[in-house]
Amino acid sequence: MKRELANAHFSCDPRDPQTMANTMKLPKVILISMSMRPASFQMTPAIARITMTLLLLLSLAVPLLAEARLVHDQLGRAVNVPEQPARIVTLAASLTEIVFALEQGQRLVGVEQFSDYPEAARVLPKVGSYISPNVERIMALRPDLVLAIKDGNPYHSVARLEGLGLPVYAVDPRNLQGVIATVVEIGALLGVEDRARQLAADLSRRQERLRVLTAGLSHRPRVFFQIGTTPIVAVGSHTFLDELITTAGAVNLTAGKIPYPRFSQEQVVALRPEVIVITSMTRGEAFDKVKEGWRRWPSLPAVRDNRIFLVDSDLVDRPAPRIFDGLEQLFRLFHPELAGEIS
Repeated sequence: MKRELANAHFSCDPRDPQTMANTMKLPKVILISMSMRPASFQMTPAIARITMTLLLLLSLAVPLLAEARLVHDQLGRAVNVPEQPARIVTLAASLTEIVFALEQGQRLVGVEQFSDYPEAARVLPKVGSYISPNVERIMALRPDLVLAIKDGNPYHSVARLEGLGLPVYAVDPRNLQGVIATVVEIGALLGVEDRARQLAADLSRRQERLRVLTAGLSHRPRVFFQIGTTPIVAVGSHTFLDELITTAGAVNLTAGKIPYPRFSQEQVVALRPEVIVITSMTRGEAFDKVKEGWRRWPSLPAVRDNRIFLVDSDLVDRPAPRIFDGLEQLFRLFHPELAGEIS
């Protein structure tokens, strides 16, 4: 574009046929306004060149202004999105991962502060956390598209960005199929439909493979999935983690109306889990300490059979393609005898 503008500037002779051809493409109201100049106005060659330069630059800008499309995001809101967004800001680590998975990381100019995957995301400018995005920092990056997520991003921050003229496309994936649909939608926004469909097909294939493998199971282990240590917090029904547990061929012992119920150790012991999974909110020595705490109950099946596992929370918490890696990891932990059945 810079080269085109430079050429336009240096060849802007009103007698040049190409210049006149470009001028003929200008909006008629502009050409009419030129003809309505005062009778005393003198069109010198210098003024003519400047005028034609300005008009030509405007003619180049008109298509850019028109290259936007009205779409509806996953919340049903109408959003004017550029045909080819070139400067994208993501307000959640999962959205950052999706853009990179679509091989469009070069378009990112800012990301949420916990965006740490892939490695290239670590060096990108950070725009605050997903629950507290920095609007001023986002505006300074001059994005032409902001990707947001309903579960986490505050409404008032999104409204403020939109009030400042930025298009904000919000997603709301609630399950594994929602993740796949989000991949397809963002791929369409970025004009990489083929890559998005390819990625979505691979994710669907992996999910279907597990469905087939778990369909004929004679036993589904009873799992206690621990996401908090003090207090002990587990997962209820209608959550991503509950879907991961059941899709991976196990029984969620804490399924119920409360999304994230709390338990005492004694209550967990009474459930007699065969497997305990602890997410990596507790790493290293902290995890060893939590694991050691469960060993106080040697009669617990998960302790007796040495089936207390640590899982990277990023693989099971973020609604992005890597959640299918987390799903397969859980399947291997729950059914080690079938681990070789998935690639």
